Amino acid sequence: MKYLDEFRDGQLARQLADRIAAEVNPNRYYRLMEFCGGHTHAIFRYGIQDLMPPNVHFIHGPGCPVCVLPMARIDQAIAMAQQYSITLATYGDLMRVPASHRQTLFSAKAAGADIRIITSTQDALTFARQTSTRPVVLFAIGFETTTPPTAVALITAQQERLHNFSVFCNHVLTPPALQAILTDTAHQSASIDGILGPSHVSTIIGSAAYQFVTQAFNKPIVIAGFEPLDVMQSTLMLIRQINDGRCVLENQYQRVVTTAGNCKAQALMKMTLKLRPQFEWRGLGWLANSALQIADEYAEFDAEQRFAVTIKPSEEQRGCQCPSVLRGQLEPTDCPLFGRVCNPENPLGACMVSSEGACAAYWNYGRRANINPSIAVL
Repeated sequence: MKYLDEFRDGQLARQLADRIAAEVNPNRYYRLMEFCGGHTHAIFRYGIQDLMPPNVHFIHGPGCPVCVLPMARIDQAIAMAQQYSITLATYGDLMRVPASHRQTLFSAKAAGADIRIITSTQDALTFARQTSTRPVVLFAIGFETTTPPTAVALITAQQERLHNFSVFCNHVLTPPALQAILTDTAHQSASIDGILGPSHVSTIIGSAAYQFVTQAFNKPIVIAGFEPLDVMQSTLMLIRQINDGRCVLENQYQRVVTTAGNCKAQALMKMTLKLRPQFEWRGLGWLANSALQIADEYAEFDAEQRFAVTIKPSEEQRGCQCPSVLRGQLEPTDCPLFGRVCNPENPLGACMVSSEGACAAYWNYGRRANINPSIAVL
């Protein structure tokens, strides 16, 4: 397979669906968690769940970086932009994510804060070069996939002596989140039978980073690509492992992911960033060593040190079930707000805003027809 269309071939998809139907055990239920938000959107965009037998069910995990960012971090960014004369450079997905009291970066911008949308870290560096007298803060978020560009931005700023540039670092790590999910499900009656492992993240950290899933939790995991045939083939690989009683790490996405990952990117991250002792995740709470912060050698570019702010404790919107959706405990349509008062035009939670959010996937691809009949009360 060399071309994109081959990964979306309908005839091959039907053949894979037939093979899955032939190999599932009708006397058992298969609960498979796809970690990445990209997988979730592929599953619903291409109707993969509808091609599965009734006893094969996908559970949506916390693989949306915008969704797992807690309100407090957005509150902190807004406070920086409002209390200091800075330019806050951020990605478009973040602009509409509700913070405390339903405030957003968009509303802060409308109130006068200098907040600008960027498409890459290079945009933020360009702002800093063009306005050398005004501080520019990069609101950096994402899993390991988007962390190397932030590392490069820090190195560039140091080399060019862009002293008006700094980073508000919110990069989080995939393995600790996956470990937290599996530890949590170990205490639940409904367990996860297998994992569709991250795709793009794995190009950076490598497939070996997930060996703990099989060793510590006795769960099978398959690193899966994002295209529909990738997801279906990976599902078949998981079903075969479950049927055979095997728990091994397999890599379906071999055309992109290696065992060791991108060593050069890892070196850049290690040079510029270090582990945070604790970091809060929406849905998962405080997790040890689960996020990154600016390394001591680049402390002058750490926005948290340069533009310290104090914020009040934040609270989720009453009734919003984003935390439970991110833990895989609920589907979006189980939330009493979904499709009633929470929709893309009026998002009450991050899962409806982000392009990788599970609620957005359900809404965009027609799953809103299954809205829970419960009446939402705000």
